[in-house]
Amino acid sequence: MKPDVSTPVVVFRSETYCALGIVRSLGRMGVKVYGIDSSPQAYGLRSRYCAGRFFFDFDRAEPAEAVEFLCKVARQVGGRPVLVPTFDSRTLFLEKYAAALGERYVFARQLPGVAERLYSKRSMYHLCKELGVPTAETLFPTTRAEVVQFLDRVQFPLVLKGIDGDRLVRHAGVNLFIARDARELLDAFDRLDEPGHPNLMLQEYIPGEDDTIWMFNGYFNEASECLFGITGKKLRQHPIHTGMTSLGICLPNQTVHANTLRIAKAVGYRGIIDIGHRYDHRDGCYKVLDINPRIGATFRLFVDRHGLDVARALYLDLTRQPVPEAEPHWGRKWLVEDKDLISCWHYRSEGTLRFFPWLRSYGGVRESAHFAIDDPLPTASFAGKFVSKVAGGAWRTVGRSLGLLPPLETSAPPVHRS
Repeated sequence: MKPDVSTPVVVFRSETYCALGIVRSLGRMGVKVYGIDSSPQAYGLRSRYCAGRFFFDFDRAEPAEAVEFLCKVARQVGGRPVLVPTFDSRTLFLEKYAAALGERYVFARQLPGVAERLYSKRSMYHLCKELGVPTAETLFPTTRAEVVQFLDRVQFPLVLKGIDGDRLVRHAGVNLFIARDARELLDAFDRLDEPGHPNLMLQEYIPGEDDTIWMFNGYFNEASECLFGITGKKLRQHPIHTGMTSLGICLPNQTVHANTLRIAKAVGYRGIIDIGHRYDHRDGCYKVLDINPRIGATFRLFVDRHGLDVARALYLDLTRQPVPEAEPHWGRKWLVEDKDLISCWHYRSEGTLRFFPWLRSYGGVRESAHFAIDDPLPTASFAGKFVSKVAGGAWRTVGRSLGLLPPLETSAPPVHRS
């Protein structure tokens, strides 16, 4: 029996390959999917499966203006659309203004404070401790003096990151730094700290290769029952060792699955969740690293044998239709073309990736983030941007070597983005 696809969907920020994946996944079902973004070049808006485009800069607008604009979109789209946020800030906005937007849209309505509790790394850490779910040991200093006091009690390397990751990116352009000694840690703290507004945390560095990072993508209904859930792990990251998935694989992991369900049930979670764990060979535990109370960038890795993913599970449940039991496609791989190409070059440069293992690593790839033979325009747009970026990087390298451009600043230790 074919699902009822009469209810439209509005994607709340459409610039990323995550948004593109939502538009394609639901569009291929026959759902009319509309996108919102500030740029007409946003990948999701260029898809053939995008039924309509709306332009608005939420980052510059007042909340009342943003709510009114979303209500206007709903009136134009018609009916009561399903609203899907794609960023943490949009998820928190939706939670805060749920009462006003709930009159116009259907969406996964969290209990008050749940999304923010999971989004904040401080409250997430304490939640895991309360539940007895393993997580990386973490300290939350409020001043430089406290960091100095911690130095005789910590073991390097350490990860310095933002309690609110988006806020740290806005403040410093990065969201984590790996410090290998006390000097690097204090220098980084001085550069990244916001005096009077503490937002930094120190987290133990769990040793291991990229494939020790496991992920769970799932969807929970109003009763916090998991209607869809698949586990997998990273094979490569961008930037290497610290970043987002550039190549991933679906594999079963009952421990990661069970721990995620335990957390979701404890807080009464509803909707899509994306959670990362890291296996620590020192004690044999899978430790929670991050919880994203929203759809994750890698969600199209976690697709079952019949095409079901978290976006489709959410759509079916919110439109009061049964969600089929997932049949995981173990061994399925998914990659982000540009990020994986760059990462492979860096892995090769450090001597950890050889040619034939690199070729074999693409066996089992079923989908990539941008390329789709049935949806060529986003693919062409992505290819143009990537070629331009590569050409620009090559020119900067040649220009510096010939003295035509100023050299890079090298005084500060490297900072890693994710």
